[in-house]
Amino acid sequence: MWDAIVDELGRGWPSADEAGRYILRMLFAAAAGATVGLQRESSGKPAGLRTHMLVALGTASIVISAVQLAYPADAMSRVLGGVSTGIGFIGAGTILKRARAGEVIGLTTAAGLWMTAALGVAAGLGQYFIVMLGALVTVLVLAGVQRIEQHIGSDAG
Repeated sequence: MWDAIVDELGRGWPSADEAGRYILRMLFAAAAGATVGLQRESSGKPAGLRTHMLVALGTASIVISAVQLAYPADAMSRVLGGVSTGIGFIGAGTILKRARAGEVIGLTTAAGLWMTAALGVAAGLGQYFIVMLGALVTVLVLAGVQRIEQHIGSDAG
């Protein structure tokens, strides 16, 4: 029995070089999630720092696992589609329609979670420039466009 346990625990460990790459990818995912999450947290939104970090880390973990298993392109596309669908389901749970006519809240939160998942996917694939650029533009959209909306009197977001 112990031999089977030791054998099972010995499977699936990456080489030292691969482990370094995966660690870097997870750190990039966490940083991207933290970047978006800090902006949301500072705006007093319900999905903040921890939520965005976990979404990015979760999606990166799924993608890294598929990469480590060397999934072919068609299987990888199904993994990515599943991630996108799954995060869409979570995002849908943040959208609420209030009793007042036509008032819907949480769309920006849902979109932010979806974007954070996309950043996690990019991190899991080792696309570091995409992660950094995506996190920067996301924060600019969330913070900068909110200021524009406030200036023109819109209550969207």
